[in-house]
Amino acid sequence: MTELARLKFYATQPHSCSYLPEEQATTLFLDPSQPMDASVYAELSEMGFRRSGDHLYRPHCQRCNACVPARIPADDFIPTRAQRRILKRNADLAVLSSTPRFTEEYFDLYRRYIEQRHADGDMYPPSREQFSTFLVRDLPFCRFFEFRRGEQLMAVAVTDILPNGLSAVYTFYEPDEERRSLGRFAILWQVAEALRLQLDAVYLGYWIKNCKKMNYKTQYRPIELLINQRWVTLN
Repeated sequence: MTELARLKFYATQPHSCSYLPEEQATTLFLDPSQPMDASVYAELSEMGFRRSGDHLYRPHCQRCNACVPARIPADDFIPTRAQRRILKRNADLAVLSSTPRFTEEYFDLYRRYIEQRHADGDMYPPSREQFSTFLVRDLPFCRFFEFRRGEQLMAVAVTDILPNGLSAVYTFYEPDEERRSLGRFAILWQVAEALRLQLDAVYLGYWIKNCKKMNYKTQYRPIELLINQRWVTLN
């Protein structure tokens, strides 16, 4: 175990919550001068931390504990009938692994995805600088997994490969291909990739019970939630 007690953390001032507008959020960040080490990151992921750009963070709100870290145990996962149909519908896609970088092809897909799917969120309007700061980081454990139909880029799953699992940082995809359920397919693919790499889990970030946009996360069973510092299987 890394001596986590020696690490420094900083909390933000309360600010409006992106998911529950009636709540004030506070975020705890790892000291940005700490090198982004995969082993430290893996240990912190067990404690509910996520990565955004160059920062590791987790919610640290005073009045609210709605953000619950969630992960899929890869060995135990069993796809539902609907998820098997999603796998079948996307069997024609090839998956390519790339290092994080900015391209106009990536940004065009990201821009259209944000504009059509998340125009009500804090990532709108998308910009090249925002895309680069958020996703294009020079980190040895980060990969851009491209999902392509022939030459057409259909989706990109930004994924961190850690000693204890895959961390699904962000996925953006072709918004006009709704029937394919590309976001759900990307998660199913990452579970299969975790199994192939003999990793324990796929970390999905935070689940919020009263946030409709988060409902999809509990459709993967079994799902584990970090409750009172213990990973508990949701029945």
